Amino acid sequence: MRAAFYDRQGSAKDVLTVGELPDPRPGAGEVRVRMVFSGINPSDIKTRTGFGGKPMPFARIVPHQDGAGIIDAVGFGVPETRIGERVWIYMAQWGRALGTAAEFVVVPSVQAVKLSDNVSFEIGASLGVPAMTAHRCLFADGDLRGKRVLVQGGAGAVGNAAILLAKWAGAWVAATVSREDQAQVARQAGANHVINRHEEDVSERVRSATGGHGVDRIVDVDISANIDAAISCLARDGVVSAYSTESPQATLAIPFFPALLGGFSFRFVYVYTMPEAAMRQAAEEVSACAASAAYPPQIAKTYPLDAVTEAHEFQESGKAVGKVLVRL
Repeated sequence: MRAAFYDRQGSAKDVLTVGELPDPRPGAGEVRVRMVFSGINPSDIKTRTGFGGKPMPFARIVPHQDGAGIIDAVGFGVPETRIGERVWIYMAQWGRALGTAAEFVVVPSVQAVKLSDNVSFEIGASLGVPAMTAHRCLFADGDLRGKRVLVQGGAGAVGNAAILLAKWAGAWVAATVSREDQAQVARQAGANHVINRHEEDVSERVRSATGGHGVDRIVDVDISANIDAAISCLARDGVVSAYSTESPQATLAIPFFPALLGGFSFRFVYVYTMPEAAMRQAAEEVSACAASAAYPPQIAKTYPLDAVTEAHEFQESGKAVGKVLVRL
């Protein structure tokens, strides 16, 4: 099979290669998927570059956790009726050397989730890590219907997913952005209020928009930088779910008495270590959201496999608004 891979960490142009690798075969409880689209995440970049000093977990890595395609083979214990099934994939390269940036990928059967016939492969490849992360951030603390949500970083892949899922669940949503093209993406996703964090006071806007009530949930892309806004924006017993940071050396200082008096909770979400039950719930409900046509993600750009280096560089540039895909 043709695949993108690297044998050492470094910049995309220095280490990424496209070439031939042996076709993988599914083992017990596994399926093989003929890939149509592969999705890139920031965590794929971090693994390739050794973010935080983390070494390569395998001698050779085919990158990417997310993707969509068609099951073409199954291992022992998996019903043959799954062959031919359209699926979306999550965490393909977690604990494994071979991810979705290849013509074929083998994953545990449960990680190849049925993709509704009315959902495109592009959308399927845009689910995975962003949607699973956003789901955990939003729903780990109960139902959202009638709740108020603030999404810090509403134009990123997780932020976009959080807006879409929260609106699907019946929540009111405010989102922060850094520039106008991002604001358009947040509005298209359904955000009720969009706030330019460089030009407006986030806390003031949120308090004003909610009649002084504040928000019940915050999905935060960089809580160490946004802690003061979080404390100011949260309603009584509100919850902040943090899933990322800009620096591996980031620290978090929480003002104790405001958090105590507000009854605030802080949740930290790392998709790869989510409880199994939470993963199953997220996969089911993300699929349902997509099947209802309520999940039109922002796709920044699609590249052919031969241009995977350019795809990684675009993901790293900070200019990508939405999901970056690779076509197989």
